[in-house]
Amino acid sequence: MLQQKLKDHHLILASASPRRQQFFRDLGLEFEIRLKPVEEKYPEELKGVEITDYLARLKAAAFDEELSTGDILVTSDTIVWHEGTALEKPNDPAQAFEMIKALSGKTHEVITSVCFMTAEKKHTVNAITRVSFSKLEDDEIKFYVDNFRPFDKAGAYGIQEWIGLIGVEHIEGSYFNVVGLPTHLVYQGLMEIAE
Repeated sequence: MLQQKLKDHHLILASASPRRQQFFRDLGLEFEIRLKPVEEKYPEELKGVEITDYLARLKAAAFDEELSTGDILVTSDTIVWHEGTALEKPNDPAQAFEMIKALSGKTHEVITSVCFMTAEKKHTVNAITRVSFSKLEDDEIKFYVDNFRPFDKAGAYGIQEWIGLIGVEHIEGSYFNVVGLPTHLVYQGLMEIAE
């Protein structure tokens, strides 16, 4: 259905994330991966969803003046928002351990923004999922960090991995958003653009 609507469009995913790429394949989409280096810095006064909206648009802006008629560019950004702080990707095992320890026994938000850009317009949507962790033991956190090395994940964890299986008690919102992309919003956004 969506594939048929997009037949006259060229879909470009600007993401190196294997999870996001797999979601596009799972949606049955034909797409090109096109990457540009973007320094992911944002104004300090931004909070929560303002950060991910800003960064998703920033990633799209790198392609200004490059898109042809029929091109649809999709960019995205995810953060873990916890107690007024954005947890991005950890730099090393110690930071990953501290991030997960901070989430242990508490509820945080996973926020993802998706920007759709064509030669004519730019549109951004976002999703917020609340995730509650049980109290995790230090040796459980260390086992996860040592064995799964979650250094490419915001908040230092993958809900689909071992830590999610043993630690996530409750989620409110889109599960796929926590994995890396609110697929329902991607589907709706592409359906609207392809009208």
